[in-house]
Amino acid sequence: MSETAVPTREVTGKVPAMSVVMPVHNALPHLDEAIESILKQSLANFEFVILDDGSTDGSTGKLREWASRDPRIRLIESSTNLGPALSSDRVARAASAPIVARMDADDISYPDRLAEQYALLENNPDADLVASLSDVIDASGRRLRKPEAWRLARRSVFVPFAHGAIMYRKALFEAVGGYRRECEYWEDQDLITRMAAATTVLVIPHALYRVRQSQTSTRVASTPDRLEHALDLMYRCIARLDRSQGYDDLLRSNRETGDRLDPRVFISLGSVMLWAGRTPHLFKRLLRRGRLAFDLRSLTALVWTGWASASPGSLRSFLLFLLTSRNSLASARLSGGGPVKWSPSPSSRPSTVEREEAA
Repeated sequence: MSETAVPTREVTGKVPAMSVVMPVHNALPHLDEAIESILKQSLANFEFVILDDGSTDGSTGKLREWASRDPRIRLIESSTNLGPALSSDRVARAASAPIVARMDADDISYPDRLAEQYALLENNPDADLVASLSDVIDASGRRLRKPEAWRLARRSVFVPFAHGAIMYRKALFEAVGGYRRECEYWEDQDLITRMAAATTVLVIPHALYRVRQSQTSTRVASTPDRLEHALDLMYRCIARLDRSQGYDDLLRSNRETGDRLDPRVFISLGSVMLWAGRTPHLFKRLLRRGRLAFDLRSLTALVWTGWASASPGSLRSFLLFLLTSRNSLASARLSGGGPVKWSPSPSSRPSTVEREEAA
């Protein structure tokens, strides 16, 4: 691995207020939009640390071009592909500022994203991790879905915001041990869960970020078997959290459960394909590989994958209707408009922070 000789620079005459970190692996054709959305932020005092994780599609040359044009960019180049978890850890540890914002290489940050999240951290010293909700866009940038605000009003151990939409104090990241290789493809869920156990998490309940669903996304482009087993491990670990138990022993043992996988794996994979504009042909794979039983989980997976294979357009329409209904029902609990406290504890109740406290 080699690092370009671009030192951390002072921006606007000060030490950078934060580090924005972004791992990149074969991120064309959306890389320019992602970088530009950060460089045009209303808060300009930051360094932009980018790790080129062994790209082979021309991203390396594009990154070198951007680094030569803007002194805030510090480019790190890895000659080999580290993968999602290790590349995320490598670039996060390279940050020099005490505040770190994550960015993904095919997504877009709204212009005030960094300013709003930074102000929230500054005005809430008890909170070491903040995030915002996200719009979902397609390859062309067209909005597919509005933010899933309803997720902030329910009890769940699943993280309700996008990986790229987080900002945190680096001291917290180091205290919890950073990303873990054993959690490849769900390293964000694992990291944020451990962070949330150590601090207050505040979520801005409107979109400051746009998540892109496209054919080049990591999950769409990855090897199916490896990805399926990784997500099955995630669901087994999530089941432990639901019982208020830890799951470090599952990560240490790294045992697979054979060819039979949690049925939700196929909904998770199918969702990415569905919103990326593909038809998820996963029904037969679910029959062959799913741990099916006479329960609601299996029934839901069978109906979802069958529907997605037969009529993806009507399924997307139904899911949009469901999103609108859920957001409407949750609106009363989120009516204050201020940041929402979130915790992965099954017994937790989200609560709205008073405007005066977060202003």
